[in-house]
Amino acid sequence: MKKSLLTVLGVPLIFSMMAFGSPAIQENQPTGTLSQKSIDRIYKEVRHELVMLPYYGVFDNLSYKVDSDGTVTLLGQVSRPTLKSDAENSVKRIEGVEKVVNSIEVLPTSFNDDRIRRAAYRAIYGNGALSRYQILAVPPIHIIVKNGHITLEGAVAQQMDKQIAGMQANGVHGVFSVTNNLVVDEQEKKDEKKK
Repeated sequence: MKKSLLTVLGVPLIFSMMAFGSPAIQENQPTGTLSQKSIDRIYKEVRHELVMLPYYGVFDNLSYKVDSDGTVTLLGQVSRPTLKSDAENSVKRIEGVEKVVNSIEVLPTSFNDDRIRRAAYRAIYGNGALSRYQILAVPPIHIIVKNGHITLEGAVAQQMDKQIAGMQANGVHGVFSVTNNLVVDEQEKKDEKKK
């Protein structure tokens, strides 16, 4: 009698658990792909983890991309080798991340590059028009120096701020070249309004 009751109640329960418990079947997605909602959540969590790294600063540039299979690719340049491994370790712990590809470049150590970093920082953030960016929790203008070449990464509010930052970096003694990759938020807002 006990076996027949278990069979009557247990078998349908097991089949219902299989039907309702499989999100891939419910969402009609191929196995191994994440929903757009999950990808958006991972994007936000990866950004949060990277920004919260204790040694992440203005002389580092971290970016990333998230694939639909849960692979996160870390990109950018860092001045400390430990920051590369810290970034990978913090992203690995995020729910939904299946694999981390760490393509972060560790910048070579150089006394001259360190001198240029300090001088560029003083020139950019010491400028009256750009000093307001220095008080933010994560300053948005990142100064990447490699073998005497400066690359500016990040975002500024106005086109004029981008130009001033480029001119200030160009004025640093001993710099071979300056690449200004700063994004202007003002321009992005105008482009969004046109759409």
